[in-house]
Amino acid sequence: MRKRYAICGVSGRALGQFAKPIHELFSHNSEVVALLDTDPARFEAYRSRFPQHTEVAVYGASDFGVMVDEMKPDCIIVAGRDDTHVRYITAALERDLDVITEKPMATTGADARRILEAEAVSRGKVTVTFNYRYMPIHMRIKEMIQEGRLGRITSIDLNWYIDTHHGSSYFKRWNRERAFSGGLSVHKSTHHFDLVQWWINQKPVEVFAYGALNYYGAEGEWNPAREDGRHCRTCRVSEDCAYYSRWTPRSRQVRVPDDHLNLLGADPKDFPYTSYRPDQCIFDSTIEIEDTYTAAVKYNGGALMSYSVNFSLPYEGYRLAVNGTRGRLETLEYHMPARTPFPTPVQTIDFFPLFGSKETIHVVHREGGHGGGDPLLLEDIFLGEDRNRPYRILSGAADGAYSVAAGEAVWRSVEEHRPIAIDEVLDGWGSTVPAQKVREQ
Repeated sequence: MRKRYAICGVSGRALGQFAKPIHELFSHNSEVVALLDTDPARFEAYRSRFPQHTEVAVYGASDFGVMVDEMKPDCIIVAGRDDTHVRYITAALERDLDVITEKPMATTGADARRILEAEAVSRGKVTVTFNYRYMPIHMRIKEMIQEGRLGRITSIDLNWYIDTHHGSSYFKRWNRERAFSGGLSVHKSTHHFDLVQWWINQKPVEVFAYGALNYYGAEGEWNPAREDGRHCRTCRVSEDCAYYSRWTPRSRQVRVPDDHLNLLGADPKDFPYTSYRPDQCIFDSTIEIEDTYTAAVKYNGGALMSYSVNFSLPYEGYRLAVNGTRGRLETLEYHMPARTPFPTPVQTIDFFPLFGSKETIHVVHREGGHGGGDPLLLEDIFLGEDRNRPYRILSGAADGAYSVAAGEAVWRSVEEHRPIAIDEVLDGWGSTVPAQKVREQ
């Protein structure tokens, strides 16, 4: 008997990350039985992409209960705009349904707590699709820490770099509004916070951060003209915009690597969704979120992290160092070699024992999105978690909540100029829920 899935939020990620593998790889045990969204044009996008599955039932945003009653799904896939996640996750849990949700699980600590409380009294469970965990090199780092090669973890240095293509894309879309995304310390940095707390098996307890809007917004020094309401495709000064010119060929016949929806520079009539423009001006004065952060994070096992992220850099990737009482590991990743304007080496891990010689570790690389992580994640979701691994890897609601709370603590610390306790963001949740309801990492 095949498991029945309903998708809430028919986004590009919903189509590519969930519907496509269900139809093409896991149709023997899985099927999409319903779609729910605010925009009927998104149902047409689904039918166009999967013409052999046009019979799938469709529902409006307020018809969740009707959808569940009529189609009787076993699991809800949540992949709409970030601020809508909590609505459908909690509604599913109230009906004792399992949930698979895109990251971030929610946009605020308060909504994360609502989800935790709903899961605590539900027979359903939440899985958050943190695909960074599944990159082979990240799994090897987890194994090295778990094997004790570094000893007790004392500190982490993590510096994340987002290039001018990827970074500017957030400021062209709804992500630039904190009400929709939680800001980039939530929408993007939850990936990073989850990865660290999974590696070291510790939870964040306090955050202090600085942040700023340095590149985008009206004050951005690359702004070619002080004028609001522009769109890239119709902008009169687009050829004077370095961000646009760098990533948009003049002929518009060449696709930029990893172009979101392949719509950069497209004509508005070609946008597949209603009232959705992924080409809003990155220099609008209404932009309020930050594009640069540095933060110090304290963990409940004693580890300390120095974290930074910058959303307008010449290349994409990260530098990582993990220090322990027995040694240190370092690695450097260039995340998008096709967009990097210089040769990039294959990623390795350098291990330095506290007393001894350096060892360079090569990791078997896999094909697939997010450094080979996506195929492994999808297998765990649709075939069941691989029990041969010596650690848990699928993320649950508690993982999602702590990553969201860390992200909110970052931007709140920036605004309030003080350290922010995770317990404050989650309103004491960790001390009020029975231990057996918190999924182990």
